[in-house]
Amino acid sequence: MSLSSLYLAWVEDLPPRLNGVKKTRGLSLVMNDGVILKTDHYAPRADGPHPTILMRLPYGRRGFSAICEAYAERGFHVVIQACRGTERSGGEFDPFANERADGLATLKWIKDQDWFDGRIGLTGPSYLGYAQWAISDALPPVAAMATKVTTSNFRPVVFPSGAFHLNLWLSWVQVIEGLRSRPLATAARMFSGDIERRTDRAAAVLPLIEADKIAVGHKIGFWRHWFNHAIGNDDFWKEIDHSHRLSKTTPPVHFISGWYDFMLDPLLADYQRLVELGHQPFLTIGTWFHIAEELQRDNLRETLIWMRAKLLGDTAGLRKNPVRIHVSGENEWHEFDRYPPGPPSPLNLNLGANKQLLENSGSTGSDQYRYDPNEPTPNLGGAIFAFTGAGAQDNSPLETRPDVLTYTGPVLLKPLTIIGQCQVRLHARASLPHADFFVRLSDVDPNGLSTNICDGLLRVTPETKAEADGSWALTFPLHATAHSFRAGHRLRLLIASGAHPRYARNPGTGEPISTATTLLANDIEIFHEGTGITLPIHELI
Repeated sequence: MSLSSLYLAWVEDLPPRLNGVKKTRGLSLVMNDGVILKTDHYAPRADGPHPTILMRLPYGRRGFSAICEAYAERGFHVVIQACRGTERSGGEFDPFANERADGLATLKWIKDQDWFDGRIGLTGPSYLGYAQWAISDALPPVAAMATKVTTSNFRPVVFPSGAFHLNLWLSWVQVIEGLRSRPLATAARMFSGDIERRTDRAAAVLPLIEADKIAVGHKIGFWRHWFNHAIGNDDFWKEIDHSHRLSKTTPPVHFISGWYDFMLDPLLADYQRLVELGHQPFLTIGTWFHIAEELQRDNLRETLIWMRAKLLGDTAGLRKNPVRIHVSGENEWHEFDRYPPGPPSPLNLNLGANKQLLENSGSTGSDQYRYDPNEPTPNLGGAIFAFTGAGAQDNSPLETRPDVLTYTGPVLLKPLTIIGQCQVRLHARASLPHADFFVRLSDVDPNGLSTNICDGLLRVTPETKAEADGSWALTFPLHATAHSFRAGHRLRLLIASGAHPRYARNPGTGEPISTATTLLANDIEIFHEGTGITLPIHELI
């Protein structure tokens, strides 16, 4: 037992250690094209048989060694592998492109080992979860998956609503490149906020295709390949989209995510797809962001319980209800038999005069602001890939900007709980036909502190259907959430046309995002009539 695995056992409240562990590091697995991927095997020092847990990742094996040891100490073989082109594995790292072929070759190797007993579990967050979906249809009959803050289809993650998820990819390339060449220094940069500062500097570069050189100091092959081939190219995404692998024969899946994770909605789409196919997947959602400590520790306790239930038939500790979600505001966990927990009672709020948000408005006025991509409206908190500044934040620095509108509701006399996706109705007009609309719902406490709960973005182009007067009547969802606005609090709706560098700024010209260098200011008008939000209200018992 190492000190790190001992710490994990304590902080995750794991069941007792069952056995010692034999570690075999640096195995060389040969892929079908001859590329060698470095792989570690953690074996229980106890008579078998034992099921196997597989993790494939681009972040380096050492950082997950304590997690592997914790699983192995509780009776599982663990195989962990560095994806091609990362750490000491051969080949070139091309995100998503090789995980199907390399995963299948690794799975075949596992099946050929004399210690493999036919039972396998796949686990891991983010990219590790995507690697699970890539081989999910090739697993043996006794298998289980624990997919965390991930999805089978990354297209809506990379290009949400037609925009480009700039912050994610600028930050991620720093992590991938840094862990490969300078892992200790990169880890220090994560905790110091330097990743975010470098992302801000790189995001200011035009054209964006050159931003990789600011982010990591040199050109990144896949960064430039994606700009040249991924935008608007259905064929590019077809080969790396694994959503079609979700089927009636998909193994039992436990989905784990956070309300402030940028992959939450695609993950919920995977969950709903399995429910429609007749499965009863488990779903756990906390008030977490993507790299929250609980998620990056692989939710060890939840995963161990799940794997023991599905691979060993030991259902002790497995909760009765498949859905468990944390409701912020009241700061409590609730369990349900499904998600969402029944049909909501919709509540419509509309824009009113004097920047009010009212159940019954009748206001026919409008409000204006100018969005200037030369000084783009910044992002503040929310569902972003960041080591500092993600999740719930004080929104006052954002709400006082001249390129932002806010509308505030009356003081609540009783709690108001929303679970699911709020739907925005936006009646707007702009001086340029290329525009973005960013909408955020916040909770304002009695002291005036405004905390972001959920948000969403929509990009309009000349092809977007317009009204006779040139305005748009738009409808789009905010990301899913579960939050209780307490008595004495107020709701606030924020409307802007950017959240930089979370989303690449809209230049207003229609130029390709990779090569755009001209930035035009856009005058925006928001009409009160036809603009509002529909809240999915639920009564908690």
